[in-house]
Amino acid sequence: MAKILIIDDEQSIRSTLREILEYENYTIDEAKDGQEGLEKLIADKYDIALCDVKMPKMDGIELLERVQMAGIDTQFIMISAHGTIETAVDATKMGAFDFVPKPPDLNRLLLTVKNALEKSSLVTETKTLKKRLSKKYEMVGESAALKDIIEMMDKVGPTDARVLITGPNGTGKELVAHGVHERSNRAKAPFVEVNCAAIPSELIESELFGHEKGSFTSAIKQRIGKFEQANDGTLFLDEIGDMSLSAQAKVLRALQEHKINRVGGDKDINVNVRVLAATNKDLKKEIAEGRFREDLYHRLGVILIAVPALKDRKEDIPLLVDKFLQDIANEYGNKKKAIDDSAIEELQKYDWSGNIRELRNVTERLIIMAGDVIGAEDVKKYLV
Repeated sequence: MAKILIIDDEQSIRSTLREILEYENYTIDEAKDGQEGLEKLIADKYDIALCDVKMPKMDGIELLERVQMAGIDTQFIMISAHGTIETAVDATKMGAFDFVPKPPDLNRLLLTVKNALEKSSLVTETKTLKKRLSKKYEMVGESAALKDIIEMMDKVGPTDARVLITGPNGTGKELVAHGVHERSNRAKAPFVEVNCAAIPSELIESELFGHEKGSFTSAIKQRIGKFEQANDGTLFLDEIGDMSLSAQAKVLRALQEHKINRVGGDKDINVNVRVLAATNKDLKKEIAEGRFREDLYHRLGVILIAVPALKDRKEDIPLLVDKFLQDIANEYGNKKKAIDDSAIEELQKYDWSGNIRELRNVTERLIIMAGDVIGAEDVKKYLV
């Protein structure tokens, strides 16, 4: 059941609000002024605070500011007498959910509380999803190579510099891209990913830049491309070495002029996008053989991050396996399976041509096929 804190210096108001809300089965707590309210909000979790505007020690506006500075997610509903309604409206501009005039109208109060609870639930759900997403893209290990990459991400993340991420398939280039985005000033804006190898060459331009209705046979309506979708955020061009030369020319223009044209359109569209790119190919070799534009390479590669193969950071295998054991157990709804040291040693002997992606697949296979404790014999049997 939702928990609500009533902050008001008038006992009669607190009692009235408590009676109304407890009748609706809400859990209620009280504070007689802003200072006590702040202490309770810091010490406990409340879904909603019903807060008076004018109070001794600390008024409702100052309390709202202090709560926001502390990063507390409680939804504030300001309680305002006639003379403070303007102030209460200003408070909503500062982040309060809404305001309720004194004396409170029962229907208005309950509707406002219901709506605030819906927003509180949405905020909590969003935070949970972001936490899961952040964990999904967590980079695990203590090798010197990984520490160097994380140090580079910390330095380049807060800038708008374009980054080219190289390395074999399955090494975690996508994790690096997400890590750079999360460290940037664009972290709250969209992260849009395009796998250039998965899109046919005749469709890649429409995918990136969008198209106008009727621009080709199957264009039955206007489509917004990935550049526009990523506006103010980050566009990650994965496997960019597989992009067609004609699409490369348009991407180069977008990077140079911060403008695009939809396929079949003649109108310039301004875009503010940070571009990150990744490839498993040797782009210098691709340039020499005429398959990749050298000017685009230099535009993309302001910062170069090379992600090593797993065989070059085998000391990270124990931590990676431990993470996969927990992640897969969570996915299956099972208890985390144990693995003994001899099994880890066997895993470290392998060269892992498929890198971290292959290690995760093998870990999942061992979880399914082995007994309660994964041993060296299980690894020898199922590592094929």
